[in-house]
Amino acid sequence: MSAEIKLSQSTAIRLEQARGKGMPEEEILKAIQAKDVSAFDAVSEEEYRYTEFFSYADEHGENLEAAVKDGYRITFNTRGGLGIWLEKAFKVQPEKDFTVGEGIVTGLQLKPEQAEVLAKRLASNWVITDSKDVPAGQELTLKLRALV
Repeated sequence: MSAEIKLSQSTAIRLEQARGKGMPEEEILKAIQAKDVSAFDAVSEEEYRYTEFFSYADEHGENLEAAVKDGYRITFNTRGGLGIWLEKAFKVQPEKDFTVGEGIVTGLQLKPEQAEVLAKRLASNWVITDSKDVPAGQELTLKLRALV
């Protein structure tokens, strides 16, 4: 079993942004292997550009290739960053598909396979405290570990 791959929240958001905007895994891997920032131009957003994507990953020992191939866990989620990551990873919208409060996320409905991904990716400072079956899959409540 290989060691768990850790990514910063910022890196994870950019990775999920590329996936969410339809960039195929093969293209993401090719761009990572070539360290080709311009490959992400089509999926770049005003607030989430890829200018420092590779230099940050290198500086912080983030193995981007392994994260794409084998999955990852976010090192630390802020309340706002978690909401943005959920939006990018699962195409859900804050205040419409879930609510972010002080140390809590409620009403998050995901398909079972998405809930599994969330459980693997969620930083250890957050926990899934409640899960109930709903027609769409599962409705989850997430809380800051310190508040559980």
